[in-house]
Amino acid sequence: MAALARPARRSRGIWRLLVLAVVGIYFAVPFLSALRFALQTETGGYSFAAFAAIPGTQGFGDAFGLSVRLALVTTVITLVLMVPTAAYVHLRAPGLRRTFDLVTVLPIVIPPVVLIIGVLDVAPPILKATPYLLALMYVVLAMPFAYRSLDAGLGAVDVRTLYDASRSLGAGPVESLFRVLLPNLRSAVLAAIVLTVALVLGEYTMASLDSYQTFPVWIVYFEQDNSHISVAASFLALAVTWVVLLALSAFEGIGGRGPQGEE
Repeated sequence: MAALARPARRSRGIWRLLVLAVVGIYFAVPFLSALRFALQTETGGYSFAAFAAIPGTQGFGDAFGLSVRLALVTTVITLVLMVPTAAYVHLRAPGLRRTFDLVTVLPIVIPPVVLIIGVLDVAPPILKATPYLLALMYVVLAMPFAYRSLDAGLGAVDVRTLYDASRSLGAGPVESLFRVLLPNLRSAVLAAIVLTVALVLGEYTMASLDSYQTFPVWIVYFEQDNSHISVAASFLALAVTWVVLLALSAFEGIGGRGPQGEE
C-alpha cells in the first residue's frame, strides 16, 4: 500500500507544480510586458527615465496623496465596522451567517456605476463637496472582501471558548474583542487591510464619475500625454502593492513565531 501511495503523492505534486507554473506565467507575462514597455525608449533602448520622471509629473503628487488618504480612511472605517460585526455574528447570531454572506456579496453584484450614481443623487451637499464621500463608497465595495477574510479567521479559531474564558475572568465585551479575539485574527485583519488598500488604489469608475482625480484616474488621463510614464506608474503601483503584501505577510509570520519562542 505504501508503495502505491508514493506514486500517487508524486503525481499530485507534479500537478501542483504544473498548475503553479501556469498561474505564474499567466501573471508574469503581462507584468513583464508592462515593465518592458515602460523601460523602452524612442530609440529602441532601455532606460529608467520613465520611472524617474513619475514624482515630478504634473498632478502625480496630488492624485497619489488623495488615493493614500482615501485608502487610510476606508481601511479604518471598514475595520471598525466589519470586525465587531463579524465577531457578533459568530458569537451571538450564528444563524444569520448565511444572511450576512448574501448581504455582503451585493456590492459585487451591483455595478459600481449604479452605486455611485445612486449615491450622488441622494447624498447631502456637504458630502458631495468632499472627496471622502468616495471613502464611504469604497467601504461598501470592500465589505465583501473584508468580511470574508474576517469570517474565515473567526472560523479558524474557537471564538466561543476564547470569549467565554475572557468574560469569566472579568473582561468586558470590548476588552475581550481587542485583547483576546483580535490577537488571534491578525492574519485575517492583515488580509482585509491589503485587499481594501488594493481596491482603493485601483478603483477608477467611482472616482471618475465623482470628478475627483485619484491615482487611477490620473493614470488614465495622463496616458494620453505620455503612455510610457503612465504604464510605469501603473507598474510601480502594482509593485508597491505586492511589496506591502509581502511585508505584512513577513510581519505576521514574525509575530506568529514570537509567542512560541517565548514558550
